[in-house]
This record gives sequence, structure tokens and C-alpha cells, in this order.
Amino acid sequence: MDVPALLLATGGHQLEAAETLIEVGRFVVILFAARALAELMVRLRLPAILGELVAGVLVGVSGLHLIMAPELGGELNALAESAIGALAHVGPDQVREIYNHSFTNLQAVAKIGLFALLFLTGLESELDELIAVGGQAITVALTGVVLPFTLGTFGLHYLFSVPLLPAIFAGAAMTATSIGITASVLGELKFLRTREGQTVIGAAVLDDILGIVILAVVVALAGGEGFAIGPILKLIAAAGVFVIVALFLSRTAAPSFDWLLDRLQAPGEVVVAGFLVLSVACFAAQAFGLEAALGAFAGGLILSSSRHRHAIKEAVKPLVALFATFFFVLIGSGMDLSVLNPFDAANHEGLVMAGFLLVAAMISKIAAGWSYLSREPTNRLAVGLGMMPRGEVGLIFLGLGTQTGVLGSSLEAAILLMVMGTTFLAPVLLRLVLADPGDTAELAPETSAP
Repeated sequence: MDVPALLLATGGHQLEAAETLIEVGRFVVILFAARALAELMVRLRLPAILGELVAGVLVGVSGLHLIMAPELGGELNALAESAIGALAHVGPDQVREIYNHSFTNLQAVAKIGLFALLFLTGLESELDELIAVGGQAITVALTGVVLPFTLGTFGLHYLFSVPLLPAIFAGAAMTATSIGITASVLGELKFLRTREGQTVIGAAVLDDILGIVILAVVVALAGGEGFAIGPILKLIAAAGVFVIVALFLSRTAAPSFDWLLDRLQAPGEVVVAGFLVLSVACFAAQAFGLEAALGAFAGGLILSSSRHRHAIKEAVKPLVALFATFFFVLIGSGMDLSVLNPFDAANHEGLVMAGFLLVAAMISKIAAGWSYLSREPTNRLAVGLGMMPRGEVGLIFLGLGTQTGVLGSSLEAAILLMVMGTTFLAPVLLRLVLADPGDTAELAPETSAP
């Protein structure tokens, strides 16, 4: 081998070593920071996803600059850059180039986490329980979608002069309700199987469906050319048909899926078959011109009546715990919280906007608790507070809004604070309101918890 070829081979090995160090290093940073902060949140009796989000803030553009998306244009952590360069024997310019080039791999992992999370959300939807409290749940859900969406969109557009599309994105993020957080708190307080608890869960399921349909339409608009009524109606119709088909298949396709799964013998058949349905649903949604996230949710909804549902959930949960961590950390890493510095006069409007979103998000969901009719005594405040946490669903909206480039840094931070504020406050307020659940609610007939 001649000298140039040898140098080329050596250089190639060095670049490959640098890429491996960067990718593995990112995984270590993300998993360590996320798990440490998640453990802290759990000990404080708060949702673990908040720890993952805060971890992203600490290691991202607002913190240590260890996880930096290329489009942010920031400088990597100099110490980490030097360490990787020294270990791989490459220069700092090469480290930065490799880091930026390989960042798409991390984003792909995060997207898997997003799809797995939405698949699990659809899988955990209890359609029978939704029907049991149908009238009340539908009223609460519609109010809990229309009111925050209207307040958020028009409030931002007319009070803060935010362009219409970003304002719609923010309004859509405000429609979310976290089934996981609400169910966890209500279950811990022995309130889940009350009439109010089932109403909240049923409404939260509908909120997710309606919210993700809205999201699919808004994301499609973000890549289009404007607000022409024809394309919007076409997208809404496509999203509606897609969800109706998914609901129909959840009643009819599960037996065929179960029959096939019963005949598979290779190890891992449950998770592989589940992810195959997830992939097909995502593909179908994209083929409809919708966001693949809607397909991921629909895939879980289709399998929600499967006999193997519990096994699928148990197989998917570890994958969600692993891959969704990357999704939440990446959201936090891109948040530039410097725009909320109260000592900078230029940030005052953004701070006021964040306060407006938080107050509007709380009031609109609490008001949903008073939107339904009931002949029996009912704890309406508990219903409203149960609808309040945006949690992982709100972060999904924020993440997709960030990826499309529609949201400005001030609005991103304002939405983030709205999501975090409602997610922090809802469990605390629910515990105060339901300190003695036996005195505040009448038990509903025994049903299976979601």
C-alpha cells in the first residue's frame, strides 16, 4: 500500500472513531441526565417526563451545549469538542462537521420514540369506557378542545400580533390532555373508577383524537402555501375518515391480528407484530397526506381491543421508556430560555405571552368541568383539574411545531412553560381537591381501569 492510500485509510479510521465517540457520547449524556432528573421528579411525586425535559434544557442550548441541533447555529461545548478531538486524533473543525452530519441519526431515534409513545397512547384507549360515560365525556372533551384552542389562537393573534399559523400551532398545543399523568394521579387517589374519573379519562381519549387530528391538519398547512379553504377542508375530511377507519378496524381487525399472532412462534413476535401495525398505520397516514403521528396513534387504537393487548403494552413500554426519552430531551435541548430573562427588556412581551398561555390553558380546561349536565352530585373542579395537564401530548405538539420551523424562540419557550406549568400544577391541585375522595365523589359502577 502506498503512503497516500495508507494516510487515507488512517484518516478514515480516525473519522469513524470520532463519529462513534460523538454518537455514543450523546447517548450517554442524554440517558444519564434524563434518568437522573426523572428519578428526582418521581421522588417529588411529579411526572418523570418533566425530568427528561429539564435534562434537555440543562444539556442543550440553554445549558451545557452538549446536545446541539445544527440548525440552532450554536457552539458546541469546547471541553467536549477538545476531548473527542484528542481521543480520535482529529481537529475541532472535523469534530463539528461530524457532529452536525450525524445529528440526523439522533433525530431518527427520537422520532421512533414519538411514534412508539403515540402507539402506546392509542393502545391504552378504553373505547368501552368512553361509551359508558359518552355524553358527559364528549361534552367535556369538546369544550376542552374548542375553548383552549380558541383562546390560545385568537389571544396570541390579536393581543400579541403573532402570525396566524404559529398562533394556531400554540392553540393546538393547548388542546392536549395527558392521559398518562391524569390516570396516574387519579389512580393513586382511588378516584379513577368514580363517575368523574371515568368522565375525565373518556374525555382525555377524545381530546387526544381531536387534538392529533388538529395537529395533522396544522402540520400539513405548515408545509403548504396558505389557508385556502379547499385544502383545509380536504385535510380535515381525510383526517376524519382516517380516524373513523381506525375506530372501525379497532372493532373488526383485532380477531385477525390475534389469529395470526397465535400462530407465530419466533421470539419477539408480539413486539414485532405490534410495530408492523404501527409502521403500516404511519405509512397509511402519510399516504393520506396526514402527519405520521396520527397514524402511530391510530395503530395503537386498532390493537386496543386485541386479546394480546396487555402483552403488546408490556413489550412496547420498555421501548417507549428508552426511545421517548430521546424525544423529550431533544425538545428541551432546543429551548432557548434566555428569551424569558426578565432583566432583558426585549423579553418582556414573551414573558407576558407565556403568562397568558398558562392562565388561558388552566382556565379553559377547568371550565370544561362545568360544561356537562349531571343529575347527581359531581366534583366538577376535579374533572376540570383532571383535564389540565398537557404532559407528553403537549410536548409532542411543541416538538412537531419546532421541527417545522413555524414557532419563534419566544413562542417555543412560552408553550414549553405552559406545558410544564400545567403538568406540574395539575397533580398538586388534584391532590388538594381530592384529599378525601370518599367525601367528594360518588363511585361509578366497577369498570376496568385504563
